[in-house]
Amino acid sequence: MSDHKLFLLSILLISTGLISGCKDMVAKSAPKPVTNCPGQDPNFSIEFFKTNNRGERFAKGINHVIIFNPKSPQLDFKVNVGLGHKIYTKDTKSKFRRDYIPKQFRDLITDQNSTLSGKKPIAAINADYIGTDNKPQGLNISRGIEYSGAFKNKRSSFGISGGSPRQRIATIDKGRRGNDNLNYNLVGGNGRFYTDGQFKDICKALGEFACKGATNRSMAAITSRGFVILLVNDMKANSSLEISSNNKELLPSQFDDVLEGIARKNCLGRIEEGLLFDGGMSPGLYYNNKVYVDNFGPIGSVFLIYKK
Repeated sequence: MSDHKLFLLSILLISTGLISGCKDMVAKSAPKPVTNCPGQDPNFSIEFFKTNNRGERFAKGINHVIIFNPKSPQLDFKVNVGLGHKIYTKDTKSKFRRDYIPKQFRDLITDQNSTLSGKKPIAAINADYIGTDNKPQGLNISRGIEYSGAFKNKRSSFGISGGSPRQRIATIDKGRRGNDNLNYNLVGGNGRFYTDGQFKDICKALGEFACKGATNRSMAAITSRGFVILLVNDMKANSSLEISSNNKELLPSQFDDVLEGIARKNCLGRIEEGLLFDGGMSPGLYYNNKVYVDNFGPIGSVFLIYKK
């Protein structure tokens, strides 16, 4: 091979190496797409994060979100209500006592009745309305024992069934379920805005105050794959917020976008069922030793989640 051809070959090899090296540098420096799909993780149990009103994760989001898998063997559940005695206590006639007293969200997640097998809850959300007599108004059942009010058959409730972890399912329905195993842990609510996968505007049914005077809301939703979304939308949250046109308090008729966005972006399936909990000044959300949203008045019940 002539010296001229050797020279050209050397230039070609050097150039090829430089191009390849540049491509490698670009590939290593380019940001890799972030994927976070808990619904595709067979070991997923529970997670807290914040989103904007499109359901996109955002550190300064107004929507404080807990998603969990009811079938996770790492989790357990309980309901607490305002009682002046230890929960599940019986009287002299072997009937369960129901001596109600007014308790706020912070009370219900820290009192003697908030523990399960000696453990404190890892997460909690406010649930049922409370009457002027300090009694919960809806259907509330804590590990099979009922603490319900006058509207237990008229309003929808959210709950997690009993049984082994693999058997557990989440339900939203009106009154007691036909299968008694489904009546293990239930909390009352009001305003069922998703039914059989269909979103509906419930503002006419809820009235003026619920849809205009009180925009800060708490809710539960169940997806087609059986996952649960707990969400509180409240500008008074105890966390950093950045209020904007796409990150603000919403009316009950506006939660389809945020819930559907959360479900889609986290691979949870489609939203099938959803209901509101006690709203206005009542929303409360707790996760991992921090109260993110608090209320200023007594509430009917709280739904509690535990890590085994």
